Amino acid sequence: MTSPSPSPASTSSSDDGEAGSARAETAALQEALAAEHAAVWGYGTVGAALAGADRTPVVAAAESHRDLRDQVAAVLTARGADPVPTQAAYQLPFPVLSAVDAARLAVTLEEGTTSAWVWVLDQAAERSVRETAVAAACAAEVRAVSWRPQAGVTPVTTATPGLPAA
Repeated sequence: MTSPSPSPASTSSSDDGEAGSARAETAALQEALAAEHAAVWGYGTVGAALAGADRTPVVAAAESHRDLRDQVAAVLTARGADPVPTQAAYQLPFPVLSAVDAARLAVTLEEGTTSAWVWVLDQAAERSVRETAVAAACAAEVRAVSWRPQAGVTPVTTATPGLPAA
């Protein structure tokens, strides 16, 4: 699943104070929105690979990502920005042929959104955006922690979720 990789190059390099900060924050929010679009789409694939009772966390995760996606789109619209649209389809990072693969995909989705929200936190100029970024990154990491054992991934958490491994 390809989702945007937050990076310093994606922000404004101008040195015009508040306007530059607002542009950087908006660009980071667009990247987070793109990651949320990918997560909503990806959880459809996760759910399709799991049995009925195992889909309960999928439904909850997809709903959380959908709600956050809609919230971010509304913030961007209120700022006069055109929210990045969802893609018709996304490239999966690997075939999803089993419940373990589905859990691995869920981990990938959550790690992608965590990274995007950590980038928003880095670029945030407004307190409300920082609060949203912290809450979103924390929620994504909590979901990832629940998926990692099912995916056979250890450790189940890291000291710095959303940041590159040192």
